[in-house]
Amino acid sequence: MIDRERLAALHLAEEQRFVDTHPRSAKLAAAARNTLLGGVPMAWMTRWPGSFPLFFETASGAGITDADDIEYVDFCLGDTGAMTGHALPQVAEAIHRQATRGITTMLPNADAVWVGAELARRFGLPIWQMAMTATDANRFVLRFARYLTGRPKVLVFDWCYHGSVDEALVTLDPTGRIQPRVGNIAPMVHPEHTSVVVPFNDLAAVEKALATGEIACVLAEPALTNIGIVLPEPGFHEALRALTRRFGTLLVIDETHTICVGPGGATRAWGLDPDFFVIGKPIGGGMPAAAYGCTTEVAERLNRLLGDPEVDTSGVGGTLSGNALALAAVRATLAGSLRDEDFARMIPLAAAWTAGVQTTIAEFGLPWNVQQLGARAEYWFCPPPRDGAAAAAAVDHQLDAFMHLWAVNRGILLTPFHNMALMSPFHSQQDVDLHSHVFHSAVSALLA
Repeated sequence: MIDRERLAALHLAEEQRFVDTHPRSAKLAAAARNTLLGGVPMAWMTRWPGSFPLFFETASGAGITDADDIEYVDFCLGDTGAMTGHALPQVAEAIHRQATRGITTMLPNADAVWVGAELARRFGLPIWQMAMTATDANRFVLRFARYLTGRPKVLVFDWCYHGSVDEALVTLDPTGRIQPRVGNIAPMVHPEHTSVVVPFNDLAAVEKALATGEIACVLAEPALTNIGIVLPEPGFHEALRALTRRFGTLLVIDETHTICVGPGGATRAWGLDPDFFVIGKPIGGGMPAAAYGCTTEVAERLNRLLGDPEVDTSGVGGTLSGNALALAAVRATLAGSLRDEDFARMIPLAAAWTAGVQTTIAEFGLPWNVQQLGARAEYWFCPPPRDGAAAAAAVDHQLDAFMHLWAVNRGILLTPFHNMALMSPFHSQQDVDLHSHVFHSAVSALLA
């Protein structure tokens, strides 16, 4: 239904509008290219729409102001890292207070005791350890799973995402063979030696893989989020847990994105029962921090392992993991945000955002869909996908780029890798209404 020539012409006009309204960002981007690889601190910062990256000046609550003094409603929120809202006063105060008392000491303090107890209360697993990122936490847990089971491989779901973990940066090719995910730079070994990949929601494939006896653990998100929101079918997680127990395989649930479901993530909301649990960036209020939890049975076995004097060269840890600054940020974040009352505000706003998008889709009779997962929502240019491969096949990079650029030029930031919005406690109905208006105007322009 999309006239591609019209789409290209509209995109060209939006590019010019972007250039005309962002001279300061353009100047900073030109200077950054002299000394930064790709002209940015991290390569994915080039994924934003426009001819050059936007440079920001301030971020507070649900808003960002860029170097050209243009204000935006931020539905990206650091791709979940700022889900609590930007510049939380209690987190800033806690970081400042701890920074004046010491940041990295290789010693625990009282915050560690509080954080461990709060993670256990929220997520249900009794024993915890800290990491810097969810990527690190996933890597550590995979090592533990292989150690505990004596098995070599990890089962992941096609088009999953668990950070820059090689075992999970894998997909299935059209013939069903395992291959490195496109964009995975020079994996150490071919993933067929480390991983087994099956489609999400395909319990028969899970059972067949686990029956080989070579799978140490299943690493799973409660719902796929990085390839678009792909929801589990009814009974999927109950059957997955039953299968892992039947075949002696550990179950790892990564909730770094799906904490959008509620204060205890999907694990608490949906009654999941993993052996390991991973949570990343949201718990630090913007400060790098992550954690992983485990059952008492697993912890008893690992405590014997971690008592070894060579534990510092085990491939698990890092001098800065569990540093006092991160723990202070986690304590301040979890004490005053991501609570029941916050989700009572965020989830209805996500529902309203979803409804606004769906109204436009229906008005124009488009074969698109919009999915909601708690405080998160995302639209796709296809019917609701059942698995990651179906979602990936529907990606329309040209249309994605136009929709994002149209939104940026009208004061809306969406997650650059997705057509996704995440709500914080600071968003308002007015912010949602603005997106609904901007989305409608983009579709109207395309189909006029």
